[in-house]
Amino acid sequence: TCFLVEVFYSRPDWYGVALGTFIPSMPNAQAFYLSLGILGATVMPHNLYLHTSIVQTRDHEHTPEGLRQAVRMNTVDTLIALGMAFFVNAAILVVSASVFHTTGHHDVEDLQDAHRLLTPLLGPAASVVFAVALLASGQSSTITGTLAGQIVMEGFLRIHVKPWLRRIVTRGLAIIPALILIGGSGGKNTVQLLILSQVVLSMQLSFAIFPLMMFTSDRAMMGEYVNPLWLKALGYTVCTIIATLNIYLLYQTVGAIWLSAIVAAMLGFVAWVRYGYREPSRVSTS
Repeated sequence: TCFLVEVFYSRPDWYGVALGTFIPSMPNAQAFYLSLGILGATVMPHNLYLHTSIVQTRDHEHTPEGLRQAVRMNTVDTLIALGMAFFVNAAILVVSASVFHTTGHHDVEDLQDAHRLLTPLLGPAASVVFAVALLASGQSSTITGTLAGQIVMEGFLRIHVKPWLRRIVTRGLAIIPALILIGGSGGKNTVQLLILSQVVLSMQLSFAIFPLMMFTSDRAMMGEYVNPLWLKALGYTVCTIIATLNIYLLYQTVGAIWLSAIVAAMLGFVAWVRYGYREPSRVSTS
């Protein structure tokens, strides 16, 4: 809602928006870096783990038709959630281009600059709406991050602790490094830190999407709901494209030696999930 208001205030050139949306371009390495950050911010690998757990909590009739209905509704839920995430990220780009680029190429080095420049360019209400949007997004990230941490600790690592301790650990792992980085930089370059965190999320996607495709393509696990051939081909193609883009960025950033170690770790993780972690006693189509 906040970004709908921001888009209304910014009055973008919709022809330019359509042109940039349907005919994307990569003019330089920085644009490629930002694109991967957008990918990580939109999908977020930890949400895949979280949704995998949430789908099991859906209340449905324990019949074949009830299960099919649950699968259909989960598909709707996922499309709505990712569609809204896509809209928010697209709205951020549209507002930024409309406000800071077309009105004089204002340099925005951190979030404070964005908040400060919105007032003279769009009016004080736009700055307030921007602040509310940041607060809402922060709450959303905190909630999903904490819940995903719970799923990973209890589901993958089988570490069962009291809820208050689990929340302290998961939130501490998220907040403390951020505070250290922001404190070390003096509160500057927060936008660059934000983009870096999103790029790191993009690089973690392969650790979630490849096992997800493997599990949902396993007939012994999924039964009649196993991925059809066309979906396997499409899914693995998307997984490979995402992994290739991230590997290319890593190669540009850290060089061949570190890249080889990271790729080996990724392949080892996928192999462990696929062949070493399965629990036959818990495999069920229901």
